[in-house]
Formats: sequence, structure tokens, C-alpha cells
Amino acid sequence: MPAAGRGQRLGADLPKQYLPIAGRTLIEWALHPFASDSACRGLVIALAAGDAQWPAIRARLACPVIEAPGGAERGDSVRGALETLRAQGASDSDWVLVHDAARPCVTTAEITALRHGVAREDSTSASALAGGLLAMPLADTLKRGGAQGAGVVSIETVSRDGLWRALTPQMFRLGALLSALRAASAAGRIPTDEAQAMEWIGASPRLIVGESTNLKVTTMADLSLAEGILRARTSSIGGSP
Repeated sequence: MPAAGRGQRLGADLPKQYLPIAGRTLIEWALHPFASDSACRGLVIALAAGDAQWPAIRARLACPVIEAPGGAERGDSVRGALETLRAQGASDSDWVLVHDAARPCVTTAEITALRHGVAREDSTSASALAGGLLAMPLADTLKRGGAQGAGVVSIETVSRDGLWRALTPQMFRLGALLSALRAASAAGRIPTDEAQAMEWIGASPRLIVGESTNLKVTTMADLSLAEGILRARTSSIGGSP
């Protein structure tokens, strides 16, 4: 889990992963379904140097977490986490799932669907570059905007055929993903997610349908929506989702 960002677009005093929401911080909600998943062998968090908020979070967690050095970009943080895993004895053939610390509403069902979907595809593929990610097919009409005066106008309607919105977690073999991120860094390229780095080395990640509630908190409106989702889940089952 890359967690070295500062979330400046949110305009909060704290990095957004540490903002309180429905009784926990964003990062605690994001970690919860993995920490409680028996198929998950461990957790790795990539942190910014001098992170003053993390120690208090770590003390509240019921499971151990490996800490890794974060970087300036998402890809740098994920690469640092993978290299730390390798140093801890993980194999290049091990599966890793990368999840956003700012996606607090991911469900256990989504994670299970991703694991099973990718593993099933991998069992029938000769490619070591297999893997996949949660995603949602786009349903809205898409417009391309253009500047006009002080505002923006619609200049074209864009076909949504074949377009998906990428979510997390994203799942790849450790060695393949590390190689892809290293290659991107060496070429001076900045991937926006792990799937893009894999695409650059010739992979075609499988798209596994996720849930519309698996939103990424970028604005205060997103934070309010995520809180509503989490509170509705906990009230309906009388505890943690």
C-alpha cells in the first residue's frame, strides 16, 4: 500500500490517509479487509520519511505490518515496497496486491473476486505477465472539454465503448511488477497505476468488475460519501464491514 502522499488536492491539514472517517482513519479502513483475509500473507506500507502519524496507527493494528520507504511518485513507493518484500524473502513468483490508502470502501468480496479471477486466468495462460485489476465499465456519457473565455465548453462527445475506470487493488506477480516499475523509472516514465507500468512492458492485465462504492477519496465531497457508505455498512451488520 503506497501511503507516502500528502493529499494536497484535498486541502486538509493532515495527509488524507490519516483523516478520520466513521470512527477510524482512511488508511485503517483501507487495510482492514486485507488484514482480516486469511489468504493475505502480510501487509507492506510505503511511508514518507518522518511520517509522524503512522506510529499511532500501527499501534492500533491487530496484525504486523512491514514498513518500506516511500517515494516522490506512486510508482516509486510501490517499487520500494516490492524491494522490501524481496529483502524479506518473498519470491518473484509471489502474487502481490497493490491498494490505494485513499480507497476505504473496498470489500472482501471484491478482493476475493480479483484473486480468483486473476488466478483462473493465470492458470490458463503461458504469460508470466498475467495479472489484473478491479475496474468499472464507464456508464456516463463522456464529453471532451475545451477552454472558452474563462470557462470550459463541450467540444466533442467521446465514445465510452471499451472504456473502464481503473480501481484498486491491482494484482501482479512480484517479479514482473518490480521489473515493470524499474523499467518505467529508467525511462523517465511515470505510470498512474501498476497496470499502466505492466502495459508498457507488453502485458494485458485482466479487468475484474469491481463495485461502484470502491471510490477514491480526492475531495471533501468524496470523504463525506465514503463516510456515508461505511456507516451504512457498519450499522447494517452491527460492526466492521
